[in-house]
Amino acid sequence: MQDQLKLLVIGSGGREHAIAKQLAQSPHVSHVFVAPGNPLMNNSRDISTVEISENDFDALKGFVFDQGIAWTFVGPEDALCAGIVDSFLADGLKIFGPDKKAAQLEGSKDFAMQFMDRYHIPTAKYKTYQSAAEAILGLKDFAEPVVIKADGLAGGKGVVIAPDKKTAENEIQLMFRKGQKQVVLEEFLAGDEYSMFVVLGQNEYRILPMAQDHKRAFDGDQGLNTGGMGAYSPVPQLSQADYERMVKEVVEPTVKGIWQAQFNYCGLIYIGMILTEQGPKVIEYNVRLGDPETQVVLPRIASDFAELIDAAVNHQQLPQVVFSSKAVLGVVVASAGYPKAPKTGQKLPELKDEDDVWIDYANVLGEPQAITGNGGRLVTVVAQADDLKEAQAKAYQTLEKYKFEDCFYRHDIGYKATRKTFE
Repeated sequence: MQDQLKLLVIGSGGREHAIAKQLAQSPHVSHVFVAPGNPLMNNSRDISTVEISENDFDALKGFVFDQGIAWTFVGPEDALCAGIVDSFLADGLKIFGPDKKAAQLEGSKDFAMQFMDRYHIPTAKYKTYQSAAEAILGLKDFAEPVVIKADGLAGGKGVVIAPDKKTAENEIQLMFRKGQKQVVLEEFLAGDEYSMFVVLGQNEYRILPMAQDHKRAFDGDQGLNTGGMGAYSPVPQLSQADYERMVKEVVEPTVKGIWQAQFNYCGLIYIGMILTEQGPKVIEYNVRLGDPETQVVLPRIASDFAELIDAAVNHQQLPQVVFSSKAVLGVVVASAGYPKAPKTGQKLPELKDEDDVWIDYANVLGEPQAITGNGGRLVTVVAQADDLKEAQAKAYQTLEKYKFEDCFYRHDIGYKATRKTFE
């Protein structure tokens, strides 16, 4: 790997802030640009933002050529599904992410389920419908509760778990009224949910640290599904035997399927799994790092993350990934009203990094002394410690120091692990 590399990260949220910081730690990297980023990312001398939209491919490519960027790391799914990788590769530019065809694993729930069927990857019983009337009729084939998924990108908010048939009918009608061309009905899978991230090279892969996300808006897993309200890593309640089963029954056939399908896939795949009584089953694929899992997974990588990605984009042998023994937990602060009608413009307190506690900024404006919210998820407070209970305490002790107006956060991030492990 060469030295003094300049890199570009596409995106603007907490995930991209965490990616940029992790890449900037490499001794081989001289600077990381983030496009479009957010103003609070400019606090580091090694990171700066560029005012180019993540979907303005021509302007992004022009910047890469002008600055001599070694390679580009794509954060958000929208750009991947829109074909940013295809566009960059067509001009001979190195980029980390799957092409447009492969990105359908996230962009279309039906495409993903058909992929799992084809390559014998365990998942839920499902069926896809092209009209509200057909889907409502199809409800008779599913027990309550029933899972309803919009077939397309929805920022982590396109899944509804309907407790009864009447609620399901209303949600189906609403999805089609909003312009959905098809929806997927799935059986509800009971069990703990886990997030696994896999870096794919040309003919090998590396698994990153495991994490667990908290999707529901409020404490006790209540409220609407969100893009994620917090996460932690590792997941000590997951046994080694169950982990190995996940790798054998889910990861290996997924990776082999991607290669057999001959996707142009030099990038990351996120596998969201439910550990059911019958074993692990996939609930979704993402074709990029997750948010807020990225904020807790990347700090647990003790080896050079930039070196790993550099090897992937240059089709070289992937180095081994070394995990830190530390535990990392992150709590998301979101705007009041999120996810349906988040407020904007609220003033946020001046947040400061501390020993083993830091801030990853997302949808915010301003500068450290005058931060305002811009809707949705605003910041992630991330804490690191020797174990999860200590990391959990550090994160919440930090949050309690500040007054957040027109904002909320969950008070139980990590409780599934700390309750089971430390009682």
